[in-house]
Amino acid sequence: MEIGVPKEVKDQEFRVGLTPSSVRVLRDRGHQVWVETGAGLGSGFTDADYLQAGAVIEASAAAIWKRELIVKVKEPLESEYPLLLSDQILFTYLHLAANRGLTERLIASGVSAIAYESVEVESNGRSQFPLLAPMSVIAGRLSVQFGARFLERQQGGRGVLLSGIPGVKPGKVVILGGGVVGTEAARIAVGMGAQVTLLDINVDRLSELEGIFGSRVELLHSQSAAIAETVPTADLLIGAVLVPGKRPPTLVSRDLVRQMHPGSVIVDVAVDQGGCIETLRATSHTAPVYTEEGVVHYGVPNMPGAVPWTSTQALNNSTLPFVVKLANQGLEALASDAALAKGLNVKRHSLIHPAVQQSFPDL
Repeated sequence: MEIGVPKEVKDQEFRVGLTPSSVRVLRDRGHQVWVETGAGLGSGFTDADYLQAGAVIEASAAAIWKRELIVKVKEPLESEYPLLLSDQILFTYLHLAANRGLTERLIASGVSAIAYESVEVESNGRSQFPLLAPMSVIAGRLSVQFGARFLERQQGGRGVLLSGIPGVKPGKVVILGGGVVGTEAARIAVGMGAQVTLLDINVDRLSELEGIFGSRVELLHSQSAAIAETVPTADLLIGAVLVPGKRPPTLVSRDLVRQMHPGSVIVDVAVDQGGCIETLRATSHTAPVYTEEGVVHYGVPNMPGAVPWTSTQALNNSTLPFVVKLANQGLEALASDAALAKGLNVKRHSLIHPAVQQSFPDL
């Protein structure tokens, strides 16, 4: 199969769909890979690295997008919409529930779009998302790192050191959601010495988190009263709520944000799905924050793009087996791989994914 790897065009998105080592694996299986010039530079991979792995380097994005299978990292932007081709397979993050325009364009194009975040496996009666997990780990850890930075006074924050020092109490971190993102955020916040409160709706998950953190994290059942009590006290509020394929519910209202300390910080990791905080909107790495109701808001939807050397390799470790299946079998791979089949969002002019259908019932 002919596989195209375009250079990402999202603001300061330095990840790349395939590493040179992944290209070599595909070449060894008889597939041809075209990589756009400079696509891997931000992740530390030169065109020479790809050439050595057996790729063809192409300067034209349009030439890359002519291939049967397109492997990238982030959703196509408007500048890329005209490049989508009928009967093409697109394999990338999509997050369609928060993006009607992209959903409509994918349907109109005739492309078959498989979303990393929708690939789902069942394990011990639980749903797991193997292609979302590595980026969730990174985003969860970065959420505290970025939150700590923007708490600095020079960055517009209230000047709180999360760790505190002897004689001065530590900063307070409140985390909404105890999945992968929330757990990793709590891990880093605890390591920094912050006072950490985590809320989740699943009592069983809270019990699991107690086994991980013990008494180092205050674990609360996520109800409106508990949210209303804890959010105003937060120096750093982290939204970590994921509803697969859907927009998460709004858990923090504007009125509640208004009650937070001036200069406190909000980071919503699920902003690419719409987020769970009313006042938060998507930003970019170039302009990552804005202040509303006196609170600093960070809403970068591609947070792992800030650490592309780590993120690209972590992502490829998870995506490559699925890329190989698609290259070997095309869409027939979905018939033999239930996890991959669940990732199908759009197929040849039809919206397929049930959760996205609920978000756009008229499409």
